[in-house]
Amino acid sequence: MKERRDECALTGTDVGRDSTQRVVPAILKSDGVYDCHLDRFLLDLPANGLLSRHSLRSYAYDIVVWIRFLEQARRKSVWEADRSDVTAFHKTRRHGNAANRIAGTSWNRAVAALDKLYRWGIEEGLVNQSPFSYRQVWKRTYGGGQRAATAMNASYERAVKRSDMRFLMLDDFHRFRDVGLLGLQPDGRPRVGARDRNGIRNALFAELLITTGLRLEEGCSLLITEISEAVEAARPGIRQLLFRLPAGLTKGNKGRSIRMPARLLGQLKAYVSVERAVAVAKFRKRNAWRTIKEPIFCRAARPGRLMLRSSRDSWVSIPIDRLNPDERRRLILCDADGQPREPGALWLSEVGVSISPNCWEVIFDRASKRCKAAGIPLDVSPHQLRHSFAVHMLALLIRESFGQDSRGDHDPSSIPYRRLLGDPLQQIQRLLGHSSLETTYIYLDHLAGCQSAVDSAADLLFGEIADRLALVNAR
Repeated sequence: MKERRDECALTGTDVGRDSTQRVVPAILKSDGVYDCHLDRFLLDLPANGLLSRHSLRSYAYDIVVWIRFLEQARRKSVWEADRSDVTAFHKTRRHGNAANRIAGTSWNRAVAALDKLYRWGIEEGLVNQSPFSYRQVWKRTYGGGQRAATAMNASYERAVKRSDMRFLMLDDFHRFRDVGLLGLQPDGRPRVGARDRNGIRNALFAELLITTGLRLEEGCSLLITEISEAVEAARPGIRQLLFRLPAGLTKGNKGRSIRMPARLLGQLKAYVSVERAVAVAKFRKRNAWRTIKEPIFCRAARPGRLMLRSSRDSWVSIPIDRLNPDERRRLILCDADGQPREPGALWLSEVGVSISPNCWEVIFDRASKRCKAAGIPLDVSPHQLRHSFAVHMLALLIRESFGQDSRGDHDPSSIPYRRLLGDPLQQIQRLLGHSSLETTYIYLDHLAGCQSAVDSAADLLFGEIADRLALVNAR
C-alpha cells in the first residue's frame, strides 16, 4: 500500500471542556471527516472501556490501514468488507513484502480494533454481520473461577505473545541501568565528559518498573501525594508495602494493589527531597504552570482525595480514582491561598514539568544507544521491564511454592503441579492487573531453561537492586 497525503490522516479531537477532557483521534480526508460513523465510533471508545490514549491512537491507526487496503486493493468501503477481504488483508500484512509485513502481536492488535469496530457497527445498524468468523472457546472467569463459553475471533493468531515477549536477565538489567541510564563505563567507573544530570532519576524510574511490574503510563503518572503517603506509612523494619493503584490510573479502570519494596520507597524519598526539589524550585521561578495546557489546580485533602478548583474561589473534593493518567500529569498543587506551588506528578524534568510516556521511551532509547556504543548490545523498552518483573517474580513464587511443599507447610495432599499453575500464576495475574489468567501463562514459557532467573529472583526484587543503586549514589 502506498501512502497518500490527502487520505486518512490522523488528528486529535478534544472531547468535553472540563477536567475530564480527553484527546481522541479522528480520521480525516482532505481536511474533512473521512466518515462520520467512524468518527462516532472513535468518540465512543472511551465510554466503552478503551481509556489509554496510546490504545486509542493505535486503534485509529489500524483502522486507517484497513481503510486504505480496502479502497486501494479491494475497491470497497469499510462497511462493505467481507471474509474474503480479511483473508486478503492477512496475506498482505503477515506474508506480503518485508516493507509492509507486521509481527503477530501487531496483527492481533489490528484484529482487536477491527473486531470492536464491526461489533459496534452491528449494534448501530451499519452492517448486518461482521467480516470476521468466530469460534467458541471456554475461558475461566476473572480470578480463575468457573469456565464459561465465549465467542473468539478466529483471525487471532494463537500464542504470538509467547514468541514475541522479551525480558531482561538480571546482569543485562544491571548493565543497562549502570551504563545506559547512569552513564557509567562498563567497568563501573564514571564516564569522562558525562553530562546526563538525570541519571539517578532515570535509573530509579527503571527500578520502579522492574520491581513492581507497573505499566509505563502507570509508573510515570504517579502523584507526589501518593508516594509521600506511602513513605509515611512504611514502618521501620518492613521489607515491602502494599501500594494501591487507583482505578483511574490502571488499564480497564479496575484498580489493583502492588507491592512496593521499602528500600525503593527510601530511594524515592531521597529523589523527592533532592532532585525533585530542585526541579520544583525552577518550576516556581519560571511560573512554568503557565506553559501547561489546561492545568488542573488542586490542593491535597485527606488520603485518596483532592480538592479541585472549579472556579476562582470555589473548590470541590473528588476521589483520586476519578483522575485518568493525562489529568494526573496536568495537576498543579496550590498553597492554602490558591497560588500554584508545584506539579502534582512525581516524575519531573529538570525545569519541573511532568514527564510524559513518550519522553520516557526516548530516554530508554537513548540509554540503549549508549549501551551499544559501549559494546553492550541491549535494546530495552520500559515495557520489557514489566515482562522482566513478571518472569522473575514468577520464578520466585514457584521456588517458594515448592519449598513450602517440601517443608510440609501445606496440606500433604497438595499437588506441586497444581500449585505451579495455580497460586503463583494467580498472584502474578493480580500484581500485573491481567483480566485473564491466560495472558499470564505466557511467562511460564520463558522460565524453561532459565535457572538463573529462579536463582536470582529474590535478590533482584527486594535487595540487590536497591543496594547497588545506593552504592552508585555514594560514589
